[in-house]
Amino acid sequence: MDLDKLCSLLKEVKEGTVEIEEALFKLKCLPFEDLGFAKLDYHRPLRGGSPEVVFCQGKTPDQVAHIVERLAKQSQDILATRASTEVFARVRKLPLEIECHEMARIIVANPNRNRKQVGNIVVASAGTADMPVAEEAAITAEVLGNRVDRLYDVGVAGLHRLLENRERLFRANVVIAVAGMEGALASVIGGLLDKPVIGVPTSVGYGVSLGGISALLTMLNSCASGVSVVNIDNGFGAGFQANLINKLAAERAVESSAAKVG
Repeated sequence: MDLDKLCSLLKEVKEGTVEIEEALFKLKCLPFEDLGFAKLDYHRPLRGGSPEVVFCQGKTPDQVAHIVERLAKQSQDILATRASTEVFARVRKLPLEIECHEMARIIVANPNRNRKQVGNIVVASAGTADMPVAEEAAITAEVLGNRVDRLYDVGVAGLHRLLENRERLFRANVVIAVAGMEGALASVIGGLLDKPVIGVPTSVGYGVSLGGISALLTMLNSCASGVSVVNIDNGFGAGFQANLINKLAAERAVESSAAKVG
């Protein structure tokens, strides 16, 4: 049950259109539901502002489908990340509206077609090979209600491609920099902006890149101020963190505008 539904339920109790016993019955599922193989946290939208996200990797297609179906009965915009081809095929059979983003390996169940998008997040990738992780970040941020600007294949091997788009970077509240190989993109962007930069090292690269560890170490050792780093290939984590930053910035911009008008 999301915040809007809870407020609506409390209003109905106040107005006397819903009996207290009926409201209590609806609230009983708030802590969690035990499916045996998973305990679904229906209280998370009230605590964190968004429904529980399903991490598909390691789960069977049937398990994912069952979890998604149950969560979608309580909330909209249910995210399932790291979905395999088999998981996509199984979830598509559910009696739900389903969006499948195969490059990002993300499923969105019961999507909210009226979701508002605020602020501005730029997702920049160093190369085309980094796009799956970049798309995981971008789709995550969009589903959480953020305006996203994609800026792909602008790595440091051709720095003019990034500089040609610096106006788009300047308009962002936060930038997600996705890069494999040596992972220098986050530092370059961090040196250009006075905004937070979230570095996402990817596992793209030849043998000495060590599955993304080289890019991770480069980003962790960045000399640019304001660069934070998530785990290797963790586009979801970057998208979620950028969502929190962007919404705070958007809220403050609205408050500042209101103060000037007042």
